[in-house]
Amino acid sequence: MKRINEVRKEIEKLKNALNVEITISGRKAVIGGDPLDEYEAMIVLEAIELGFSVKKALTLKDEVNIFRKIFVKNLTKRKDLWSVRARIVGKEGRTKRAIEDISGCSVVLSENTVGIIGPAEKIEEATTALSNLIRGSKHANVYRYLERTNASRKKNRRIE
Repeated sequence: MKRINEVRKEIEKLKNALNVEITISGRKAVIGGDPLDEYEAMIVLEAIELGFSVKKALTLKDEVNIFRKIFVKNLTKRKDLWSVRARIVGKEGRTKRAIEDISGCSVVLSENTVGIIGPAEKIEEATTALSNLIRGSKHANVYRYLERTNASRKKNRRIE
């Protein structure tokens, strides 16, 4: 585990929130407890390892939020993955921030993996937007897609 020090600092908070026993030996975290709690803890620790803060990863305890990973290499044939990652982040982080703001999800980029945490109904939109961006869609088209889906969701809420 790459970010074991963050887990070490927040281990008591994690143990209490996840209702499991976490033992750290070297760079490995061993989880013990009820199987369902262990499964939730594994997902939370995976999110932390990808780059999410402990606080953000613990939002996965809420059944509304889910965690999804996108592997950049699986969506592009380009050899220069640096430029693909740069497209995701954007100039001074603007693209990543815009996707987070419009979709309502949190996005983290770690090497060639994108992690997303958000509500189940919004995570599909964020995943589609990021996948399109990785495949080479224009930034404006990605933003337009997110704004259109947000507008239709708001319209549907008013109808109900």
